[in-house]
Amino acid sequence: MIPKKNIIAVTNQKGGVGKTTTTVNLAAALAASKRRVLVIDADPQGNASTGLGIDKDDRKHDLYELLCGNTSVKKAIRNSVVGNLHVIPASANLSAVEVEFSGIEQREFQLQAMIDGISDDYDYVFIDCPPSLGMITVNALTAAGSVLVPLQSEYYALEGLSQLINTIDGVRNGLNPDLVIKGIVLTMYDSRNRLSSMVASDVRQHLPSLVYETMIPRNVRVSEAPSFGKPVLLYDLDCQGSQAYIALAVEVIKQERN
Repeated sequence: MIPKKNIIAVTNQKGGVGKTTTTVNLAAALAASKRRVLVIDADPQGNASTGLGIDKDDRKHDLYELLCGNTSVKKAIRNSVVGNLHVIPASANLSAVEVEFSGIEQREFQLQAMIDGISDDYDYVFIDCPPSLGMITVNALTAAGSVLVPLQSEYYALEGLSQLINTIDGVRNGLNPDLVIKGIVLTMYDSRNRLSSMVASDVRQHLPSLVYETMIPRNVRVSEAPSFGKPVLLYDLDCQGSQAYIALAVEVIKQERN
């Protein structure tokens, strides 16, 4: 049985922080370590699906159709370009969930009910959340056992982080008392930039037990990989970005023993 803490919502209410990039590449690195991984693309932009090789024209059975009861889990789960890694894709239709769920009782628990039926087939389930606090994100935080927070190494990072922690506390108090922060991963880190170093230092000082040692660097190869429909590990294994996500996966695996 999968530990609840290994159902992981990857979220940050601020966009452009490397949320989907981290979901795709950490999932790929864990799959390469012989873990069985499922990525649920819960962002209507569908970028995690694209980054794992699911064509935009090939998403008839997506998360929206699944949540609305129009398709089965078996049809929605797809093989990715990475062995051991499956995907439930997303399309722009997912934006309509806010309307579809408006009159449903227990609407915050719809994603959890779906995951409960399949989670034992996997060692890790990642939910790539949209960069907003709507019904999809609330469903993800209710279904998850832990939250992974990608945090860009920039000036307003700590301010945004405090808002996110307040949101997590709200979900914990009202919907999911077992929800914990799995960790914070610093993204887009530039060692040449003094501000990046200052932000990293500040975050570690404020939340020392939550910040992963691994920092994801700014890396051209990481940015290029999605346009080829693959994680950076398949695109350029030797680049700095790939090696950073492999190191992050090692840290996550070590958490299994805690």
